[in-house]
Amino acid sequence: MIRLIKRYESRKLYDTEESRYVSLDEIATWVRTGQEVRVVDNATNNDVTSQTLTQIILDEGRKGTSFLPSELLHDLVRIGERAVSTGMEQVQHGVDKLIDRLGPVRKAREEMSSLRSRLEELESSLSELERADHAVGEPQNGRPTERKTVVRIETEGEIVK
Repeated sequence: MIRLIKRYESRKLYDTEESRYVSLDEIATWVRTGQEVRVVDNATNNDVTSQTLTQIILDEGRKGTSFLPSELLHDLVRIGERAVSTGMEQVQHGVDKLIDRLGPVRKAREEMSSLRSRLEELESSLSELERADHAVGEPQNGRPTERKTVVRIETEGEIVK
């Protein structure tokens, strides 16, 4: 679940879950423990999560408590917008892979549906043959009449007798 934080014009941060104002340090602690947060500007409803998380990193850097190596910070500055476009490319790639996986499943479902329909047709034909068989075979001289029943099943162009 994502924890919703509202940022007011005064830069105060309000946690809607606990109904109280919170600090950047508290938000940082939540993020470190795995909590997802979403920060929205109360007046405009714009998502300001990235700016808030950047502010946390900046404040920790000023305090000297940042655990981020300078190489990583350099990379973050270098990739800037590229990180966003790369992220979108990764999402698109993931969606494409998911669609590729669903294709065979969809085809198998269509084939199963077709086979079910064909099986119902065959069962219906078999029932008709059985009814016809019982109606024709009246016993003569105490013995049933000998009959040959030919069953014809057609499967995809082949005829089996």
